[in-house]
Amino acid sequence: MRSPLLDTPGAVAADAPDATVAAHYGEPFAEQRALAIGQAVVDRSDREVVRISGPDRLSWLNSLTSQKLDNLAPGSPAETLFLDAQGRVEHHLVLVDDGEAVWAHVEPGTAAELVAFLEKMRFMLRVEVADVTSDYAVVSVAAPGGAVRLPDGLPEGTVVIGGDLLIPRVRLATVAVDLGLRPAGLWAYEALRIEAHAPRLGFDTDHKTIPHEVGWIGEAVHLGKGCYRGQETVARVHNLGHPPRRLVFLHLDGSVDTLPAHGDPVTPRAEADGTPEAAGQIGFVGSAARHYELGPIALAVVKRTVPVDSVLLAGGVAATQEVVVPPDAGRNVQIDPALRRRIR
Repeated sequence: MRSPLLDTPGAVAADAPDATVAAHYGEPFAEQRALAIGQAVVDRSDREVVRISGPDRLSWLNSLTSQKLDNLAPGSPAETLFLDAQGRVEHHLVLVDDGEAVWAHVEPGTAAELVAFLEKMRFMLRVEVADVTSDYAVVSVAAPGGAVRLPDGLPEGTVVIGGDLLIPRVRLATVAVDLGLRPAGLWAYEALRIEAHAPRLGFDTDHKTIPHEVGWIGEAVHLGKGCYRGQETVARVHNLGHPPRRLVFLHLDGSVDTLPAHGDPVTPRAEADGTPEAAGQIGFVGSAARHYELGPIALAVVKRTVPVDSVLLAGGVAATQEVVVPPDAGRNVQIDPALRRRIR
């Protein structure tokens, strides 16, 4: 559904799969600054919303997903993953329970597949699953890693999931005015998300991604809970091995006019004396953005064995690494929370 906020003067549509919302409203860096200090709202209404009700909802979701949800307190935001039988990530949910139902938002175009799977898994349990995207829209008043300051005057019926708000879709056109915040485009949110080292499904993951590779252990995976599909892979990597790849944060060469595109190859950069390092692709670019302070930045997934001090080429652009997932992740090595950036 095309967002009415695209009719705002200066609005420029984002690229697919986010083409129904604005990338920016004419001032990308000012919008980033405003969002970073809690003075902006981002239209993310292309994301889809699923509601799961019924008295068995939490124990049921606990048995299906990677997070421990059976004792989730009302109002506490959480993240969880649906994995396939080999432990590869299929869905990433940001959710909350309001005491009567679980509300979750997911990537654009994925709710129908998720709902169909959940319907198959209901059996005789007392749960009801509904895609309510036509009724609710996702907007954000904080980026991952940022302090959450909820504005006054939330529309009636709003569901709060941390810094994300599920508002009645009929209120989307006036949400910035209602909340007393300036509108900020998706570019602002994405730049701050990348700064926070927070991966996005389908951008910083591919069909082979397992949770350890992108740092979702701890954020979206509970290592001490009961069985769920894909748990064997999670447990095996955590206790016995290492993931084959790791997420890295890249500082890109600011003298280049263009950003690397999603899926561009990451390769070793030639040494200063002109002698190339081991040839060949060693990873792929996930998300890239221009940050108002850090300049051009990106997330990428590379082979675990790539030295952390190697200078890389991301889509042909020189880049230095910042560790997100350490090379020794797994084998009971915990990802240091300090490696997750916190936005000021």
